[in-house]
Amino acid sequence: MTSKITALQYYGPRDVRLEQVKPKICHRDEVRIQIAYCGICGSDIHEYLGGPIFPPKQGEQNPWTGQRLPVTLGHEMSGTIVEVGASVSDPRLQTGARVAVNPAWNDRHHGLDPCTACQLDMPNVCKRYASYGLSAAGGGLASEIVVKHFACIPLPDSVSLKVGALMEPLAVAWHCIRISGFQPGQTALILGAGPIGLAILMLLHVWNAKTVVISEVTASRKQMAKEFGADLVVDPTEYPKGGLDPVVVATQAAVQADGVDVCFDCTGLQSTLDTAVAAARPGGTVFNVAIYEQPVSLNLNALTLTEKRLTGGICYTDVDFQGLIEALESGKVAAEKLITSVVDLDDVIDKGLLELIQNKAAHVKILIRPSQPRSVRL
Repeated sequence: MTSKITALQYYGPRDVRLEQVKPKICHRDEVRIQIAYCGICGSDIHEYLGGPIFPPKQGEQNPWTGQRLPVTLGHEMSGTIVEVGASVSDPRLQTGARVAVNPAWNDRHHGLDPCTACQLDMPNVCKRYASYGLSAAGGGLASEIVVKHFACIPLPDSVSLKVGALMEPLAVAWHCIRISGFQPGQTALILGAGPIGLAILMLLHVWNAKTVVISEVTASRKQMAKEFGADLVVDPTEYPKGGLDPVVVATQAAVQADGVDVCFDCTGLQSTLDTAVAAARPGGTVFNVAIYEQPVSLNLNALTLTEKRLTGGICYTDVDFQGLIEALESGKVAAEKLITSVVDLDDVIDKGLLELIQNKAAHVKILIRPSQPRSVRL
């Protein structure tokens, strides 16, 4: 264990500092991971611009993890195990093992009896939810992290450490598809071709979708959606205002039906919610992926009179990571296409956070890379 490690410390809005900090002790039920790559998530940008949202506020602490500011950012990570706690018996978790990390905390991490959500196998909405990189000790935008051993997701030989750092956002997409009830041979509309929208598009092909339409207004992301296999990309701003919703009209024409089976709203705007409801077929599903910044309105008659279903989801469970690993091993997911830049940890602020803020449309996923020993396969 080194005397100091490098970590991106979050102190508050627009106040992040790359600092040398004391490494965490690796307890009996934990492992120490040398970080290979860590992705920057949209939530990291939200924290930088207007937080703290998930981290504790200045002068306060998370009631379950005890974490105070500063917190090390980064929750989309992969790396190599360099230390194993004395009570860790999983033979897959040995020194040198390559892993991704499920950063979400639930009652198991806290050593508490499971809450109702955890009892229902929904630990992603645990009442005591926390996360590495946001509200618990340690994050992936650092040279190393110490995590609970059951947070580790062993990576098969066919899955690189770069793709391992994409496991977290891909698991979000997998979870949304899974709990939406989407079935092979069905059709879908995705509103918004950001990182999660593109991940859903990519994974819908694994689920054998018949037709996938994407609505997007940014030129670079429209092109990405085409490259990722969308059957139709619609830009609603290219149509004159007034009259019927152009996305709905184009979607119905593409699927040759009165709407799609599932609409995934990844944008979180009043306009996209309206489109999603209108574009779902009778009895279809409107699935909300986005986090809304302000309340929106909904005419429930639009659901009731056509028996459409409105639901949503967040994060992931172990089931999603397991399904995703199988999909990655099959070779059906060209996950590395999501990576638009790899940046050294020393440049994480200017070429990572600020680059995404100032040049968002040019990127899907920026990975941050601390220095690695030559013996580690990347």
